[in-house]
Amino acid sequence: MADFAARAEALDRTDPLAGFRSRFILPDGVIYLDGNSLGLMQHSVASRLARTASKEWAEGVIRSWGGAGWFDLPMTAGDRIAPLIGVGRGEVAVGDSTSANLFKCLAAALHLRPGRSVILAEGDNFPTDTYIASGLAGLVERAELRFLEPGEALSDRIGAETAVVLMSHVDYRTAEIRDMAAVNAAAHAAGALVLWDLSHSTGAVPVDLVAADADMAVGCTYKYLNGGPGAPAFAWIHSRFYPEVRQPLSGWMGHLAPFGFERDYAAAPGARRLVCGTPQILSLAALDEALAIWDDVDLAALFEKGRRMTAFFIEVVETECRDLGLQLAVPRDCDRRGSHVSFRHASGFEIMQALASEGVIGDFRAPDTMRFGFAPLYLTFTEVYQAAVRLRDILVERRWDAPAFRKRTVVT
Repeated sequence: MADFAARAEALDRTDPLAGFRSRFILPDGVIYLDGNSLGLMQHSVASRLARTASKEWAEGVIRSWGGAGWFDLPMTAGDRIAPLIGVGRGEVAVGDSTSANLFKCLAAALHLRPGRSVILAEGDNFPTDTYIASGLAGLVERAELRFLEPGEALSDRIGAETAVVLMSHVDYRTAEIRDMAAVNAAAHAAGALVLWDLSHSTGAVPVDLVAADADMAVGCTYKYLNGGPGAPAFAWIHSRFYPEVRQPLSGWMGHLAPFGFERDYAAAPGARRLVCGTPQILSLAALDEALAIWDDVDLAALFEKGRRMTAFFIEVVETECRDLGLQLAVPRDCDRRGSHVSFRHASGFEIMQALASEGVIGDFRAPDTMRFGFAPLYLTFTEVYQAAVRLRDILVERRWDAPAFRKRTVVT
């Protein structure tokens, strides 16, 4: 049998990203495999929040909008995200939630395609994407929501009435990476736009929106970007649409001259028009500090470590947990797999509860999917191995089969 422990130790010794681990606050006694839902906190974020509250807010008060750069935070934070998604400075706006940014971009897409009425969305996408699309379709008389079901070819569903296709770049359950360039090309050939949700992609897998000829993208910042619970989301629209694009949440902070207090709305140039109301300064300050780490990260090394970690976990689990009821639910090809691994099991919820009770935190997605997220900046291969061993022991000894683990709790 392979000596997985020794292999893990060897991989950790040669890990070029090992130094980043010390910059994070690591919960005692926990192997954290849920960075795909909420990333860990960096030490510097706490001091940045304290400075923002005690100095900029308490002492600087309203002067901090200019003196501390509060007014520009939606764009300065966006500039830190831009290299991670393959776009330029000044092209990404940070603010509001992923849900609100989906609404903005879908509405903008409908406006850009006035002769078309259909939003074509993945049927198995993360629920908020389809909920927002459904809500928008219910408000706009001419809009209609249709679904692209699993196994259906995009080319068979897209047509002359399709205004925009809504897809996730990395599937939240299966971790499958979609071929962004191919999807964009197919949609453009039919005259439609594509809105990409990058929530499970940014900071986890390579993304190059410009090279893929993308139209629009949104994403959250609290997963692999470690921005904190409820951290503001980001939005991007290709600059080719700026002369005509309109987004419906035309708040004063997206105005060309917000302090001119004009009656009529005039959009700010570029991505600033995607900003809506007053920026959430405390959350933005925490996010801006969390994003600073990416200035030092070798992205090629990060993505390679993510591929190795997910492959290693799959290998160990399938060896140690053979014939124990697990079914792999992600692609085996690392080039098609994001930075999380899912296994299906009929008692998946109870198993994840049992794992959490023993210090391994992952998450569960109904009806039977156990997800394990791998954040290469702070996770070690040794922890990955140890998590697989604890999973094996729980399965072999049926520790999950206890009343305490059957109670459904909130899992985000």
